[in-house]
Amino acid sequence: MEKIGFVGTGVMGSGIINNLLQAGYQVVVYNRTKAHAAEVLAAGATWADTPKAVAQSSDVTFTMVGFPADVEAVYYGAAGIFAGAKANQLLVDMTTSTPTLAKKLATDGQAQQFQVADAPVSGGDIGAKNGTLTVMVGATKAAYEQMQPILKAFSQRVNLFGGPGLGQHAKMANQIMIAGTMTGLTEMLVYAQAAGLNLTDVLATLHAGGADNWSMNTYAPRILQHDYTPGFFAKHFLKDLRIALDEAKKMKLDLPATKTAAQLYEQLVDQKQLGNDGTQALIKLWWPAGDQPTK
Repeated sequence: MEKIGFVGTGVMGSGIINNLLQAGYQVVVYNRTKAHAAEVLAAGATWADTPKAVAQSSDVTFTMVGFPADVEAVYYGAAGIFAGAKANQLLVDMTTSTPTLAKKLATDGQAQQFQVADAPVSGGDIGAKNGTLTVMVGATKAAYEQMQPILKAFSQRVNLFGGPGLGQHAKMANQIMIAGTMTGLTEMLVYAQAAGLNLTDVLATLHAGGADNWSMNTYAPRILQHDYTPGFFAKHFLKDLRIALDEAKKMKLDLPATKTAAQLYEQLVDQKQLGNDGTQALIKLWWPAGDQPTK
């Protein structure tokens, strides 16, 4: 069984690593803050001091960090993954990043005889924990076939969309859809509360009808329990929306609803400084304390 390297032990990364360990893989990890790797180290992962050391110790190396700049930092430089990878090694970036950077990593990797794929995911912290993520892959067919058995340890669906960068484009399509469901969820709760409806009854009714959706089922109960811990950071979602709008602009597309969602998350993240809350904290633009209504 291949030895797995994993750079990034955040909310999502930790869930994925735990599932890899449970599937019997040996996993070596690195995180910028070692304390944040304590959970997976206790579960059986081993520590490496740099991304370079992770790649040197692994057959396949995965990365899942926050922003495109973080991706570049872990791949390039004297302590980066490219400095430690071996010829023909498979490197998989699961960060939601830019299609442009995904293509650059693949091109630069190929020049050094590495295979680099992009494989962002959807499903949030629950999907990572339960091993039910959806994975969107941009890679060569050979790289895709090599990673498939590993991906099965933490996913319920995997799709190859084509070459490098196309996995990231698929993730942007996903985030555009999520933007609509998150703003819809928020405005639905605000409207129902103002109308004097019982929110628990409203949610049960919507769940049974045409308005049912993943965002509502996952995040509405958290809002009503005052739980704004991140299944997905608001600051990362804003990053994703900005990438989606930038890519849309390159394709000469106007996405007004996504623009509005980005503006709302800018208020939450940049103005209210709540980027470390989960995406469900968008409700705090209407309920500033995030407190649960009485009805």
